[in-house]
Amino acid sequence: MSISSKYSQLWWRLHGRRGLLQRVLYNFDEGVSNGFGYSDLRGLSGTQWRNFGTHLQNLYTPWRNRGTQRPHPFQKHVVGCPSCQMLHCGIKIEAEKGLPEYSSQEGAVEDDNENQFLEFPGGKVQFTYDMNFIPESSNKRVPCYRVLDDYGRQVASNGDYEVDRDLALQMYNSMVTLQVMDTIFYEAQRQGRISFYLTSNGEEAINIASAAALCIEDVVFPQYREPGVLLWRGFTLEEFANQCFGNSADYGKGRQMPIHYGSNALNYFTISSPIATQIPHAVGAAYSLKMNKQQACAVTYFGDGGSSEGDFHAALNFAAVLEVPIIFICRNNGWAISTPSSEQFRSDGIVVRGHAYGIRSIRVDGNDALALYSVVSKAREIAINEQKPVLIEALTYRVGHHSTSDDSTKYRRVDEIEHWKMNRDPVSRFRKWLHRNDWWTEKDETDLRSEIRNKILQAIQVAERKEKPSIENLFSDVYDEVPPNLQEQEKKLRETVARHAEDYPNDVPL
Repeated sequence: MSISSKYSQLWWRLHGRRGLLQRVLYNFDEGVSNGFGYSDLRGLSGTQWRNFGTHLQNLYTPWRNRGTQRPHPFQKHVVGCPSCQMLHCGIKIEAEKGLPEYSSQEGAVEDDNENQFLEFPGGKVQFTYDMNFIPESSNKRVPCYRVLDDYGRQVASNGDYEVDRDLALQMYNSMVTLQVMDTIFYEAQRQGRISFYLTSNGEEAINIASAAALCIEDVVFPQYREPGVLLWRGFTLEEFANQCFGNSADYGKGRQMPIHYGSNALNYFTISSPIATQIPHAVGAAYSLKMNKQQACAVTYFGDGGSSEGDFHAALNFAAVLEVPIIFICRNNGWAISTPSSEQFRSDGIVVRGHAYGIRSIRVDGNDALALYSVVSKAREIAINEQKPVLIEALTYRVGHHSTSDDSTKYRRVDEIEHWKMNRDPVSRFRKWLHRNDWWTEKDETDLRSEIRNKILQAIQVAERKEKPSIENLFSDVYDEVPPNLQEQEKKLRETVARHAEDYPNDVPL
């Protein structure tokens, strides 16, 4: 704090339940200095507190404008009480040594602002006399971590998270499977065989590389563009097809739209259409893992659009304050359906929001499988060993339409889409890296894609022929005993179907 020695000081620090006034510091000019005074005021009665407040008011008067002198909240030395070192309330102020030195020259400053702090909940806050607003954004954007360049050349080391040949081939196999599966199911929807579909084209690396870095004990809360995580964990092509066709083998019993997968056995919570609702759920699960002292973490995925929802902000604050083992993975693909990032937020993407909430964060190239594997591996170590949340922003691009209900060429340039598809495709980049290591050949590529295509087509044919779930599943699995109103609804539905059988599908058992 900078002031001239002509002016008396009152410094106090608030602490404790009633705002305990721990220290009273004052200094007289005219060469009379009582130094620092100290008094423990824990035992004061209500009357003593009021008397003490009156004493302070009498002791100092507010600062008034005095030309060009530096403003300060206290103007003069003692004007009421004598320097007997006794307060009206009967508490003695004991002199202490160590008062900072002040120049006698008007306005001169010799004390150091860096040594002056405000004791405030959460820690000390340094004082300053420079009125500087925090800028809305930094001139330099947060850098993006990468290991592979666009040509599949490894430009950095993976550190402690090297990917060996077996793991690399398994990752690539899954990335190709996801890519082919998306293509065929998308075509099936266009043929009218399923009602809806949504692809992960351009985001295969985020799916597979992140899944490879996790363990099956880690609980996953997906959005809807992460089927690759489920694929990596062992969800079969038949199980994907059963869900999309909503047959009797579908774990959701045909109650959900296609692509809303889920698996209790694989710790993959069922997808929910509303945006960002899974994020606070994941934090709650992480808190449970922490309380049960399990060596696992929660992982939640969401897009840049999800970060604009209130659930995102509540979840990050919740996770930071409670220090839970969770990894937030944001797929920033530049578009929230038809809304570009530039119309969603003015901040430097999503990564800076983690810092604002007190969460360790990193930005990574979402089309670089090796970089993603390293980042998620390290994030998992932090989450479990330190019991701290981590935010990962993966920069990528949605090459496909948002869903089969969307035509992205209405709001994006075709050449922009083609640029990302041809030059920054994560599957092609990873394949080039495999080629450079002599782990993959063109024949391997042809054989793999042909094999996967045949398996998927077979799975679809079987799923189509399976019986649909019974109509009774519309009313079950909510109440232990079906209430009378639902019993009446089921009865009326059956009567309606029987009366107008030609208007209802004949493959749905009554």
